[in-house]
Amino acid sequence: MANLKAIRRRIKSVQSTQKITRAMKMVAAAKVRRAQARALSARPYTQRIISMLREIVREVADIDLNEIPLLRKREVKTIGLLIITSDRGLCGSYNSSILRASVERIRELEKEGKKVKLILVGLKAATFFRSIKVDKLMNPFTLLPAVPSVQEAKLIAEKTADAFMNGDIDAVEIISTHFINMLRSQVTFTKFLPVEMPPPSADDGLSPITLFEPSIPAVLELELVPKYVENVVFQCLLDASASELAARMNAMSNASTNAQELIQGLTLIYNRARQASITQELLEVVAGAEALRG
Repeated sequence: MANLKAIRRRIKSVQSTQKITRAMKMVAAAKVRRAQARALSARPYTQRIISMLREIVREVADIDLNEIPLLRKREVKTIGLLIITSDRGLCGSYNSSILRASVERIRELEKEGKKVKLILVGLKAATFFRSIKVDKLMNPFTLLPAVPSVQEAKLIAEKTADAFMNGDIDAVEIISTHFINMLRSQVTFTKFLPVEMPPPSADDGLSPITLFEPSIPAVLELELVPKYVENVVFQCLLDASASELAARMNAMSNASTNAQELIQGLTLIYNRARQASITQELLEVVAGAEALRG
C-alpha cells in the first residue's frame, strides 16, 4: 500500500513547482510582447539601410568598394562563428537547437579544411563550448541586459570587425534565431563579414538632391557600412530576445499543464490509497469484534 504521507509530500512539491512555472509563464508573457514589438519595429530601419546601400552601389566603382576594409574579400582560411544564445535556461529547446546547428556547422567547415574560431554570446554557449576543443577568438559576451541595446550591439560588432580587419579571421557568420511568431522561431545562418553589398536594381538610383560629404566612398566606409554592421548584430539580438521569451513562455505553459496532470494523477492515487487504508481499518475492527464475540 502506498505511503499516504509520501504521496501528500509529492503533491505539495508538484504544486509548489506549478506555482513557479505559472509565475515564470506570466513574467515571460508580459515581456515577450514588448520584445516582439522591438524586433519588428527595428526591421524597417535595416531595410532602409539596405536600400540606401543598393542605391550607392550603382554610383561607386568596384575598385573603390574593394578599398573599404569591411568589404574586402580574401581567401577564407579561418571562419569566425558569432553564436547567439541566452544567459538563462528553462526555455525549452531554444538553446539546444542553436547549439546543435552550431556543432553541425563547425563539422561542415572543418571537413572543408577551414579553421573555426568562436565568438560566443550568452552563458549557455560559453558553458557548452568550454569542453569542446574549438579556439575562442575572444572572451564571451555574457550576462548582457535582458533588453538588448545599441551599445551592446556596437561593442560586439566592433570587436568582431576588428578581428576581421586584423586578419585573425577571414569571414564571419552569425548563428542565431529569427523570430517568426509566438509559437515559432527559426535558426538562421547569416553571412556577416565581409559585408556583401546588395545588388542594385533597375529602379535604384540616387536622388539628384542627395549630397555626400566629403565623398560617397568616404561616407560608405565611415558611416553606412559600420551602421549596417552594427544594425545586423542589433537585429539578431532583438530577434534572439523575442525568441527566447516566447520559448520560455511556451515551455512554462507546458510545464504548468504537465504539473496539473501529475497532480490529478497523484490525487487519484492518494484517494485510492486512503480508501484502501480506511477499508483495511474497518476490516480489522470487524475482525476484532468478531474475535471478542467468539
